[in-house]
Amino acid sequence: MPSYSVAQIRHAEQRALATGRALMPLAGAAAANFVAARAPAHGTILALAGPGNNGGDALEAAALLLTKGFDVQVVLPAGPGKLPDDAARAWAGWRAAGGDTRTHTVLPDGQPFDLVIDGLFGIGLNRPLDSAWQSLIDAINAMQAPVLALDVPSGIDADTGRALGRPIRARWTLSFIARSRGLAVPGAGRDAAGECHADTLGVVMPGAADEAG
Repeated sequence: MPSYSVAQIRHAEQRALATGRALMPLAGAAAANFVAARAPAHGTILALAGPGNNGGDALEAAALLLTKGFDVQVVLPAGPGKLPDDAARAWAGWRAAGGDTRTHTVLPDGQPFDLVIDGLFGIGLNRPLDSAWQSLIDAINAMQAPVLALDVPSGIDADTGRALGRPIRARWTLSFIARSRGLAVPGAGRDAAGECHADTLGVVMPGAADEAG
């Protein structure tokens, strides 16, 4: 599977968006279908939605899973106030579907989940995790529920594969548009990602690819 830099993926994303293609609903649908194929019917799903578009992908998936009959809870630690436009629309869609949202970094108490969706950071993280985010990720890992990471496990630098703290330990990683280089090279990124999958969302990557991995 070819791999690309964050800059290459962002460039392809912007080219697609400039044509009017709505990528976030496609990513949400891909994630929801991935979860529905692996979680028990009507199972309990925890979706973690970060402050950027990765969080919007998780919110789109959460709304679709709710309509499919899953018991879905969303944690939006940074709150909805500063979400980018597309992610804000995804949050509104989640609320319109009847979903409830926790806007803090405390996980639901004492409830086991069949699957967790990690939509905290994706390819956007490029600095060490602060203590609040690290505590949340530690709590997720302690749950020992299977995790689907969207794009890359949170806590991983998508370009280098370097750990920016203690990252999410995913069972699966579903990359959108293309796999990032940090998942292709030996190191923390590959170790944290689990089984890697990709959905291009119909976007064609221009330029040369790094064939590592």
